[in-house]
Amino acid sequence: MNSIKKITALSILAVTLVSTPSFALDPPKTEDEKTFYAVGLIVAKQLGVFNLSAAELERVKQGLSDGATGAKPLVEVADYNSKVQEMAKARRKAQGDKLALAGKEFLEKAAKEKGAVKTESGMVYLSLKEGAGESPKATDTVKVHYVGTLPDGREFDSSYKRNKPIDFKLDAVIKCWTEGVQKMKPGGKAKLVCPSSLAYGENGAGEMILPGATLVFEVELLEFVKK
Repeated sequence: MNSIKKITALSILAVTLVSTPSFALDPPKTEDEKTFYAVGLIVAKQLGVFNLSAAELERVKQGLSDGATGAKPLVEVADYNSKVQEMAKARRKAQGDKLALAGKEFLEKAAKEKGAVKTESGMVYLSLKEGAGESPKATDTVKVHYVGTLPDGREFDSSYKRNKPIDFKLDAVIKCWTEGVQKMKPGGKAKLVCPSSLAYGENGAGEMILPGATLVFEVELLEFVKK
């Protein structure tokens, strides 16, 4: 996944148009109205990386107004494409730095849960259900169901929702999984609390996993195939 999705001028205009109208709107009723509302929610996720202040949002609205009415632009958009990307990257990192501090506290709290084990790498492992048989090795291919959340409980991925477990070679994923799943046995389930150094580090992944983010996975090991 790319750590930052390209933020286009069109995206900024669209989300401002839909989510911050200058007049009060009734809740959407028709399917078209609901669809346009959904467009605003989708694009708002991209714009969220900027963490706009009220004053900054007003500038975005000013650009929207000038663009929509055909007024002469106060800046050349082409001159600012790269600056928009630079700002997005900087603000994403700033949000990630805050998350990293919160993540350390979360890891410490998780390590104090009954039955939890904090490994030398910094991962916190908690068995939720013991399996039976042998444990897989890093070179084996495993089949798992899982759900991934942020420390605040927001879910960013789930094989359960897709109703389809995934198969992968255990040494081809993030280090936290490579280490944690080797502690499991088929039929078992465990919670892995992963510091960013064992997950996506300073790059992050996608829109929700910011740089420095601590991640939480509940993993169910269904089976594995020895190499």
